[in-house]
Amino acid sequence: MVDDNELNRLRDIATPAPGTDAKTRAFEAAMRAYDLDEKTSPAAQGSANGLRLTERAQNLWSEIMQKKLFATPAIAGLVALPIAGYATIYMLQEQPFYSGGDEKITETLADKPVANAPPTARPLTVAEADRRKKADDESRDAAEALAPASPPKPESAAVGGMARQGALTRNAPPPAPSREFALDGGASAPTVNAMPGTTAESKLMGQRPAAMPADQMLTQEQNRDRVEDFKTNPVRAALEDPVSTFSIDVDTASYSFVRRSLKEGFLPQADTVRVEEMINYFPYDWKGPETASTPFNSTVSVMPTPWNGHTRLMHVAIKGFDAKPAEQPKANLVFLIDVSGSMNEQDKLPLLQSAFRLLVNKLKPDDTVSIVTYAGDAGTVLEPTKVSEKDKILNAIDTLAPGGSTAGEAGIKEAYRLAQKSFVDDGINRVMLATDGDFNVGQTDDDDLKRLIEKERKTGVFLSVFGFGRGNLNDQMMQTIAQNGNGTAAYIDTLAEAEKVLVEDASSTLFTIAKDVKIQVEFNPQKVSEYRLIGYETRALNREDFNNDRVDAGEIGSGHSVTAIYEITPKGNGAEQIDPLRYGQAAVNNGGVANADEYAFVKIRYKLPNEDASKLITTPVTSANEVADFDQASTDQRFSVAVAAFGQKLRDEDATAKFGYDKIMEIATAARGADPFGYRSEFLSLVRLASALGGNR
Repeated sequence: MVDDNELNRLRDIATPAPGTDAKTRAFEAAMRAYDLDEKTSPAAQGSANGLRLTERAQNLWSEIMQKKLFATPAIAGLVALPIAGYATIYMLQEQPFYSGGDEKITETLADKPVANAPPTARPLTVAEADRRKKADDESRDAAEALAPASPPKPESAAVGGMARQGALTRNAPPPAPSREFALDGGASAPTVNAMPGTTAESKLMGQRPAAMPADQMLTQEQNRDRVEDFKTNPVRAALEDPVSTFSIDVDTASYSFVRRSLKEGFLPQADTVRVEEMINYFPYDWKGPETASTPFNSTVSVMPTPWNGHTRLMHVAIKGFDAKPAEQPKANLVFLIDVSGSMNEQDKLPLLQSAFRLLVNKLKPDDTVSIVTYAGDAGTVLEPTKVSEKDKILNAIDTLAPGGSTAGEAGIKEAYRLAQKSFVDDGINRVMLATDGDFNVGQTDDDDLKRLIEKERKTGVFLSVFGFGRGNLNDQMMQTIAQNGNGTAAYIDTLAEAEKVLVEDASSTLFTIAKDVKIQVEFNPQKVSEYRLIGYETRALNREDFNNDRVDAGEIGSGHSVTAIYEITPKGNGAEQIDPLRYGQAAVNNGGVANADEYAFVKIRYKLPNEDASKLITTPVTSANEVADFDQASTDQRFSVAVAAFGQKLRDEDATAKFGYDKIMEIATAARGADPFGYRSEFLSLVRLASALGGNR
């Protein structure tokens, strides 16, 4: 028996270096073997490119078919699948995906250099998103076309899928992070464990992974967001263009999106900031109407502008009639829930489920709830059910699971069908769409969806849209269908926001008191030389649209507050930005001007929920509406102005270029007032965050 100590001693002895003679003999033997060996391959040495897998498959199949093994089609059908399987195994043996050596599959995504990412992430514009989405869809369709008829084994699914993606998307944009496997494609691809600092794909391919900076990872996670790009309202000369017309907007999605951006550590893209939605996010104690017969009341004030000593602000405040719970009609609600693969994130479907549970607990026993889901196809999860059977409704919500592509069009049609099935006369009939906004099956064009919604709203069923998550948010589509569905759009980023929208503001979210509400302001050139509407860029209407009852506009819910602010330049103060017309005065001074003491004339046109003919409310704005000093304005007025300044600052507008975040903070702090839910305190923290991220410019 060999002694262990002896073995250990032999193991530790260094291997002697070969001598010169030994090296010479070995070299001569190798040369003789090379010259004399008849089995040496005649093929050229080196790294000649082989055929692609698709070309190899075609050649192999051609060789098999040329054997003429099949006498009849029946025999061909019996053996076609086994031969296809043999062909796949043959190709894998001939050219495996990863050999463990230096062999490398060409033209994979890992071979391509990673483009430098911008310093801060931004959502795509509509045109960029359309191009990206089209390329992604074409790549996915091509990959599905080449997929085998029978599902692959789990251990090979990730390998085959990634290799196929590398070959088929050579001209497509770089892929998003690994979670994108779940977007619009059902369940996520099998997870492959990779060493730290590598990607699963590069490990499988046997390649060195391309380095990806952290900021680029953030960009790729977010760059599928679609927002509508728009230009800030310009300064207009009252003499040339005295009339301003727009639809009211009670949406709040922009504020929530801005808040999430700031809390995640970067300033929001300018086009995600809609100033009017930020102002109208907060509840205000404007004076409301006494009875429901007049659905709202308007209050107009003229005050100094904090950011410009030469101009004034014309502040238009509207308050809707606040119906008591006992007066609210029965509700017939259809929850239209996106359960596509892209919703498989914690801040999407799980948050959505919690949000809708809150709403169900707020409803009355006689109210009705239906649930429709859509992914690869639409399906009814819950037929119309009374809230008295609350457990049944909550259980249906809890069992929802993500997977599949996004057939939004089919879901909308099914939701409206169920709403009609349980329609409540003189009640609340509403589809409540909850989604990250990505429709890619059926009608996906915003204009097509708009026409579909316009057709359905004539039935008396309204539509509200609730957005969830980031990285795939289609804000452009959400705004389009909400505005044309006689509904509102909100963005829910936290459970606290869900409580605000669906519990605290439930009556205004669900119970519409006036529809197609339009505002038209005519400025008096004798008193006002220039004006500028702050916000409402995406709600602008033509002057003639104001009296056209066929033109759709915004809705006001029970207790809703709506605020619009104009910055005006009084005539003759020398602060005009537009040169006067050479011949303009002749038109004004010819025979005098009626109502010359008025700043403006405010007109509001609206329809009652069940009527098609509009009604008109008018308010002249005179010196009686003036507030001599900004500090004398009400707490709510001053706070709303602070929010308006903040929104303009985030958009980097010229008007507030020299007005720092510290000034905004000063106004908002002094005007915080009663803040039972902490919304205004949170606003102050957002101003501080923006100041830290962007500098107190």
